[in-house]
Amino acid sequence: MTTEQPGQLVDEARLGRYLDESLGGNEPTTVEKHIAGFSNETFFVYRGDGRYVLRRPPRGPLLPTAHDVAREYRFLNALHGTAARVPRPVVLCEDADVIGAPFYVMERKDGFVVRDQVPEPLDATNDRHGIGIEMIDALAELHSVDWQAAGLQGRAGGFLDRQLKRWESQADLTVGKVRELPGLAEITAWLKQHKPEESQSTVVHGDYKLDNVMFAQEAPTSLIAIFDWEMATIGDPLADLGWLMHTWGEPDIVVEGEALPVTAQDGFATRDELAARYSDKTGRTMADFTFYHVMALWKMAIILEGLYVGYRTGTASNPAAAEFEFRVPRLIERARRLMVR
Repeated sequence: MTTEQPGQLVDEARLGRYLDESLGGNEPTTVEKHIAGFSNETFFVYRGDGRYVLRRPPRGPLLPTAHDVAREYRFLNALHGTAARVPRPVVLCEDADVIGAPFYVMERKDGFVVRDQVPEPLDATNDRHGIGIEMIDALAELHSVDWQAAGLQGRAGGFLDRQLKRWESQADLTVGKVRELPGLAEITAWLKQHKPEESQSTVVHGDYKLDNVMFAQEAPTSLIAIFDWEMATIGDPLADLGWLMHTWGEPDIVVEGEALPVTAQDGFATRDELAARYSDKTGRTMADFTFYHVMALWKMAIILEGLYVGYRTGTASNPAAAEFEFRVPRLIERARRLMVR
C-alpha cells in the first residue's frame, strides 16, 4: 500500500521488479511514504520479510548539487564497516526511468528518532544527558575515519572557502525570488573576514543534528545510526560541530510563543559541555568556534529559504515549510547577534 501524496508516489510494481533483479528472488513489494524532514523524500519499503528505506530526490526544480542520492549512497557504502555508525546500504539505482528519479535503498533500523519529545524509555535525567554525550562520541568516531582508506575522494584543504562560495551562490538562486532577506549579505561578508585556519580534513556529515540520528529503544542510551548523508563531503570537521550546536539547547534569541528545541529541557548537556567533550575526544581547539556557529546559522537560513521558495511555488515535499517565513529571519538575527559578541 502506498500512502498517497500528490506527485510523490513510487511505482511499486516497477520498484519490485527492479529489486527482484538486483537482490534476487520474487517478493511482493509495498511502499509507504514517510513524512519527516524537508529534503530528500523517504519511503519505507516492505519486500517479503525484508524491511528497507528508500531515498529519492523531491519533485520539482532542484538547486545545483542538492538532493544527490548517489552521494548519500557512496558515503554510506564507504563508511559501513568503519567506526562510523551508519546503516547498511543495499542498492543504488541511478536510472530515473525505474521510479521517476534516482534512488537508493538501505536497511531499516529499529529505534527512536528524537524530535519534539524524548521517548519515555530514554526520558530519565541520566539518559537525557547521555543523548548529547552519544551525539558527540558518534561524531568524534565519524571524524576519526581514514576517509582515503575507506575509498572516498575529496579535496583536503580549502573547505571553508568552497563552503562560503557554494552557499553564497545558493543564496543568489533563492533570495529575492519571493522576498528579500535583510542582513544575510552582512553575515556573508563577516564570515569571509573571520575565516579561521582549517582543521585537518575528515568526513563531514553536513547535517548532523538530533533528528538525523537514531537511538536504541532501551536505556542506557546508545546512538545506533546516523542518517541523511546528502550533504556529506570531505572538509573541516568543526563545521559538523557548529551545525549540531546551532540546533542544540536554548536559542540565543527566544521569541515569545516559539517552540524551543527538545534539548532545551532540563537534563540535557549544555553546548559548553558538548564542545568540551568533543575537544577532549579529538584534541581540536574551540578557539574559533563562533565562526562555525555563525556559518551554521547562515547556511540553515539559505537552505530553509530555498525550501520556503518551494512552498510558495508549490513544489515543497512537506507543507510545514510554510513556517520558514518566520524561522529564516530569526536565524539571520541570531547569527548577527553572535557576530557582535
